[in-house]
Amino acid sequence: MAGPIHYEVYIRRTAPSSWALEIATEHRAHAIDTAEDLLRDGYAAAVRVTKETLDPDTMEFNSVTLMTKGVPEVQTRRTTTEDDAGPRCATPYDLYAPMAREQIGRVLEDWLQRQGVTAFELLHRPDMAERLDASGVELQHAIQKVAVPEAQADGKPVHDLVRHYQRLSDVAIERLVTAGRKTRFPSLEHHSLADLAHRLEGQNDRAFIMGGVIAAALTGLKDGRARLARLMDLADQAPSDGQPRAMVLVPIEQILCEMLGSRGGLTDILGPSLDQGAAMAAVVRMVAPREVELLIRQDPRMALQIPAVEGPAARLGERIQSAELPLLSAALARMVLRELMSPRRLRPSDAAGEIDILRTLATGLTATAGRLLTLEEVQNAFNERSKALVTADFVGAFMRTCSTALCEAEALTRLCENVTGVANKRAAARWLSASVGSLRFETEMRQSNGQTVAQKLGVLANLQRAARLCGLSDKDEGDVTVAIGLVGGVIEAEARIVSQLARSPAPPPQKLSVLLRMAAGETAPLGPAADRAKAEAIKLFRAPEARAALAAAPETLAPLKTLMKAAGLAA
Repeated sequence: MAGPIHYEVYIRRTAPSSWALEIATEHRAHAIDTAEDLLRDGYAAAVRVTKETLDPDTMEFNSVTLMTKGVPEVQTRRTTTEDDAGPRCATPYDLYAPMAREQIGRVLEDWLQRQGVTAFELLHRPDMAERLDASGVELQHAIQKVAVPEAQADGKPVHDLVRHYQRLSDVAIERLVTAGRKTRFPSLEHHSLADLAHRLEGQNDRAFIMGGVIAAALTGLKDGRARLARLMDLADQAPSDGQPRAMVLVPIEQILCEMLGSRGGLTDILGPSLDQGAAMAAVVRMVAPREVELLIRQDPRMALQIPAVEGPAARLGERIQSAELPLLSAALARMVLRELMSPRRLRPSDAAGEIDILRTLATGLTATAGRLLTLEEVQNAFNERSKALVTADFVGAFMRTCSTALCEAEALTRLCENVTGVANKRAAARWLSASVGSLRFETEMRQSNGQTVAQKLGVLANLQRAARLCGLSDKDEGDVTVAIGLVGGVIEAEARIVSQLARSPAPPPQKLSVLLRMAAGETAPLGPAADRAKAEAIKLFRAPEARAALAAAPETLAPLKTLMKAAGLAA
């Protein structure tokens, strides 16, 4: 036999917080209504209503969840309890792995930038290791930045991890400093790089020594262009083939990946005058110079958007094109994708220019699809970027220079043409539909503004054709074309263009040509105006005098047949 029943309402104020009892009541409807009100008013991020039934035998409540709404619970990561699960970096050699170097680059980013070196150079230059060790605070903060998140993720004591990484860094620094004191890193002033590579072939620590040689060659160089030029010179000195060549190119490629991937590294090499969009275009030209040159030959206007890559950057592009640096080319391509998918504007002060550079990047990356990136990755990146193009802030900035409703409609048509993705196309179409369907648009088009009625109808026809070429959905395209057509119909009805043409003394073939062009949507938008022109053309075709005129001049029928097909009057 069931005992007393009551209902409890639990809430979570934020997504990661735990459930807390808000009220308990004997009325089910009251509990559910209260939960709905708490969620609707924003008092809670999530609510839960449970039915509690008392068991008379055990005097315990049996709980049944009736409703759960709101933000899903955050699944906390299960802590690691195995005794043998040690730190992620257990030996000094683990610090040289790509993931470890990336982590070092993040936690020591400011210090590395001040020194003008990368994480790879820090791990291969004794002077940098001694300088970091002498700083004290920098190294200690970096260790804490690594140990605290790892402890939270894996459930390990923070102090144990801090002590472990402190000992690990001491051993790694001592190993590097000892190697420097024993002159294990030969100087290129007295040795050839190719000879060193051949001599190191087969040695166990050849990668460590060659890394130290390459890193030492950059000593004293902080400017990005100078460092890149030095690395390209070293690449030119590499052996012609085989393992010795790879021994030289691998550390060069690793340093380049860290240089170009660091904050401000790309600016140091390409120059501070380029905005983010131009810098991304220059990167695309660097990683795919052959494809970009072919595109510029087909469309010389692209040269205005893609900066020229000269000097050391051009030399780097040649090596990337020859597939000598595959990891770097992939890293640069991924960097472009990350920038496209980030919320940062490519040209913050020029919305129209941002669309231009996006078209250029889309063309360039699509041309390289399959070699650097897949076509799906490129499409996904531009779909993500298009989300920012249909926001109110960007649309407002894009139309800021427009002084008329027609200018705004033309700008929004261009926006519809350049965004990708179904949802983004739909959002852009809503902006355009609202513009061409507004009272302001109709009022301005009906006013004279220094244009004749025929010119206005032609402008609307061009706008309608441009909207139909934007790749919108059938419904969105229909809404836009109908709105433009209605405005054109009002303008034509007020001026009675079709009626005046029908009563004009012009020859029937000439009148038919004008009417059919209107009916086909060439000189007037499709809609009421085109329909009236079509009806008048049919009436004129049936007139005996028109038939006689056409029969007397059969050569005039040939151009009319094309217009008749376009207007839907002939198969």
